[in-house]
Amino acid sequence: MKFQKFLVFIAAIVLIIGGVISSGRLGFKWPTTSQQLPVPGERVKVVTEENVVIDVVDHASPSVVTVGISKTRRVGDIFEFDPFDPFSPFRRTPGESQQIEQDIGSGFIVGADGLIVTNKHVVSDSDAKYRVITKDDKTYDVVKIYRDPSNDLAIVKIVASGLQQIEMGDSDKIKVGQMAIAIGTALGEFRNTVTVGVISGVGRGVTAGSPFEGYVEKLDNVIQTDAAINPGNSGGPLLNSSGQVIGVNAAIAADGQNIGFAIPINVVKDALTNFNATGQFNRPFLGIEYRMITRQLAILNEVPEGAYVMDIVEGSAAEKGGLKEEDIITKIDGDKITETNDLAKTISSKKVGDTIELSIWRDGKELTLKITLGMQE
Repeated sequence: MKFQKFLVFIAAIVLIIGGVISSGRLGFKWPTTSQQLPVPGERVKVVTEENVVIDVVDHASPSVVTVGISKTRRVGDIFEFDPFDPFSPFRRTPGESQQIEQDIGSGFIVGADGLIVTNKHVVSDSDAKYRVITKDDKTYDVVKIYRDPSNDLAIVKIVASGLQQIEMGDSDKIKVGQMAIAIGTALGEFRNTVTVGVISGVGRGVTAGSPFEGYVEKLDNVIQTDAAINPGNSGGPLLNSSGQVIGVNAAIAADGQNIGFAIPINVVKDALTNFNATGQFNRPFLGIEYRMITRQLAILNEVPEGAYVMDIVEGSAAEKGGLKEEDIITKIDGDKITETNDLAKTISSKKVGDTIELSIWRDGKELTLKITLGMQE
């Protein structure tokens, strides 16, 4: 009997303590059902990272376009052999002409009047016709294409007005590990596809190309990202968390997964400055074909390290300045030409019209030439 009274006493104490806590006098309140569940019609805020991606996509997507190609090709040609025709035994019967229309790449708007940046390899076929499709499914014919001779970049022009320009960032300030968002027409089929990752590396070298065009080009100093870059994403923007373009998606690694590359946007900004000033891509042009002589080759052949001139373009700055085949360029304006500081890299840092001083090795003697750089057509 005493034990039962003791249990009743303990239960009463527990009920009293629970009542005091629930009343909030000790600063504690049990959550109510209304606090745990959202009120009908109330907006629920998603997590921060999702907000960032959604805001960037909403801000940038209207400036991202799809690039399509229209081309006629002949299929089903038949070759016949007529042994009774001694003059023309082989004859070709033409096949049918087939019209190809396909989305092949991406781009983004940099001018409200219809200037769009994409990759050069996306619009490399001079015999084809290209079109641009905006996010709101409006289609425009490309009326002019300007291809950069030194980078995998191109500007296409459409007849339009009031287009929403994309905001450009500063690719010199990007950090490995920061968020990267890519938008483009994945696989030439899925328009306005969004992928998210991080900046995986900077200063990479890669060969860019298009499976649709069969075109490749070596690129240096590009951005590496693990945001999925698929065929068809070429030419689209790589964005930071502020919705600014930091790169132009250009290539994927053939032997790896989640390894994509983008041309830094500062390269594009420099190209656009030249384009807006001259209406074309002005690049300094020396006009030679050369091969680098490494330190090891130089020692083996008892010649200086530098750029060995194999051929000279007729009428170029090199020819006018007195360069000859078999010359070895060892310095430009006092800077040594080496594997890490090769000729192309040094020339690209100059401007059209600059006069440079070349130190060359010719027939066992050192000479100095002054050459005014021309413009690559």
